[in-house]
This record gives sequence, structure tokens and C-alpha cells, in this order.
Amino acid sequence: MPNALRILDANYNRAREALRVMEDYARFALDDAAMSGAIKQMRHDLRASIPDAMHESLVRSRDIVTDVGRDVSTAAELSRETPRDVAVAACKRLSEALRTMAEYGKTLDAALADALERLRYRGYELERRLCVTASAQDRMAKLRLYVLITEALCGGDWLATAEAALRGGANGLQLREKGLPDAELVTRAIRLTTLCHDYGALCFINDRVDIAAISGADGVHLGQDDVSIAQARRWLPASAIIGLSTHTPQQVDAAVIAAPDYIAVGPVFSSNTKPQDHIAGLETLTHAKKSSALPLVAIGGITTKKADAVLTAADCCLCVCSAVISEPDAAQACRGFIRAIEAHQPPATPDK
Repeated sequence: MPNALRILDANYNRAREALRVMEDYARFALDDAAMSGAIKQMRHDLRASIPDAMHESLVRSRDIVTDVGRDVSTAAELSRETPRDVAVAACKRLSEALRTMAEYGKTLDAALADALERLRYRGYELERRLCVTASAQDRMAKLRLYVLITEALCGGDWLATAEAALRGGANGLQLREKGLPDAELVTRAIRLTTLCHDYGALCFINDRVDIAAISGADGVHLGQDDVSIAQARRWLPASAIIGLSTHTPQQVDAAVIAAPDYIAVGPVFSSNTKPQDHIAGLETLTHAKKSSALPLVAIGGITTKKADAVLTAADCCLCVCSAVISEPDAAQACRGFIRAIEAHQPPATPDK
């Protein structure tokens, strides 16, 4: 019994410490209130899983002075290059500590062991959300103008229009063709992906996870009625970027849990390209910003004159379609959006 208590005490402390490290990363590095709150709740639930009488026994069993492992460490434990490395290490430490607690807890209380096992799976889920958010912020950081390519709306040849958008400053394109035969869709997806990569831009495929995988596109954009984020990740390489459309605060909240690589909110204004009975509005975009640190993409009815209002509501990428591709000069249209985006950005602080 005393040995089991010492093991539980040491790993209980590890788990609580790991959760605090994760919480601080979500709070101060990611600025993610929802994730920070979820981690904090798990930390409190872990404390609540230990009965008060047992908690006292754990503390009384503690023996730091004669602990043979107190001063044992490895070089890797003392080296962390980034705050993200610190948080990821804490995630691993949490799962290890909870597994040890659950196993040794079986010798004391089956109900306690079961509660700890369920907490361990919650920890796995929090690790997924934390790592996806951190990675998504890195990979989406430079994406500021995202243009949808639909041949029927193009003022000229679809591929020439796509290249003009890239010349004008768009650094993300999405192939959005719902009526093409699969063979033609694959051909276009490959051509657009190649073009985007020549310009150092990202290429996304609308809806079709299989086409994104075949074409080597950077990612896929999913709607509410498409396959789930989890299903798409099973199909695509680990490097793939997965975006999800949302139209209501409730859908945003569900997306936060699903953790795509970006959340698209729209339409923020009425749009002739994709008419809908419901307009998400800037309020839903603001809600998304408050709900998660996942990258945001605003879409629907955005013009250069409305860009400032969108960017004031949330720091996000602008996604446009006919406002660029239906214009006689798509490159010039993109430059107009880039100017609007740059005008909203704060002036750079001069180096001292």
C-alpha cells in the first residue's frame, strides 16, 4: 500500500503540473480561451477524482529526501527549443502520468482507476486540439487573400484567371467545381496545384478529399454536409490542411471541438456567388475569434470597401470569388484587396 500511494502521489503531481503547462500555453501563446478553459476544467476534474481522505494519504506518503529517482534526468528533458516544444512535452507527460495512476489505482480503488482512465482519454483529445491549433497557426500565418476558382464565373480562361490572381498577390486558391466529371476535375486539380506551387501559394480543393489526395493539393475545404474532419484526416497525408465552413455560432462551437486547420465563416455579407437564406454576419466571425485561436477565413460578399470592417471584426484571411475572378483584370482586383489588407495592418515598429 505505501508504495502504491507514493506512485500515485508522484504521478498525480506530474499530471497536474503538465495540465498547468498546457493551460498556460493555450492561454498565453495561442490566446485560445476555449482550449485554456477546457484544460483548466480537466485540471479541476483530476483534483476532484481524488477523494479528500486519499489526497491526505498521498501527501503523507511523500518522501522526497530518499527518492532514488529525484535527481535522475536525461539531456532531452533539459532542452526545449520553443514554447510549443514545452507544451507538447507536457502533453506526453500528462498521458504517461495518468496511465501510471490508472494502473496502480486498480490496487486501491476500481472506481478511481476507471475515472483516471477516462481522464487519460480526455487528455489525448486536448493534446490533439492543442497541437492542431499550434500547427495551423504556423501553416496559415501567411495566408491573407484566398480566391475561389470557378470557371463559370471567370472573365476568361479559368487557369489564366487563376494565374492572374496569383500575380496580383493571392496566396491561396481553391478549385470549386461541383459539376465536372471526376477525370476532368483531377486534371484541373493537378494543373492548379502545380501553378500555385510555382508561385509559392497554397492550393485547396472544394469538398473532394479524394481529389485533393490524388492531385497533391495542399488541402481540402469541407462543408457542413461533407465528410468529417476526422474522416478527412484518415484519407489525407498528415501535412494536409483541412478547412471547414461554418454559418452559425453553434457550428463554430462544433468546429472548435473538431479542430480543422482553419474555420471559414460566412457568408459575412449577402453574396450572389453563393446565395443563402441565412447570413452569418460579422457577429458570427467575432464569435469565432473569441471561441478559438484556430485560423479564420471570412467569406461571402466581401469587397475592398468592406474589407476593413471584416478585419476589424477578426484577424482573418479574406476569401473572395467573383470580386476577383469576374473582373476584367483579376490581378488588379487582387492588388486592391492586398492594399485594403495592408492598410488595416499596424505600421511596423522600427528597429532600435
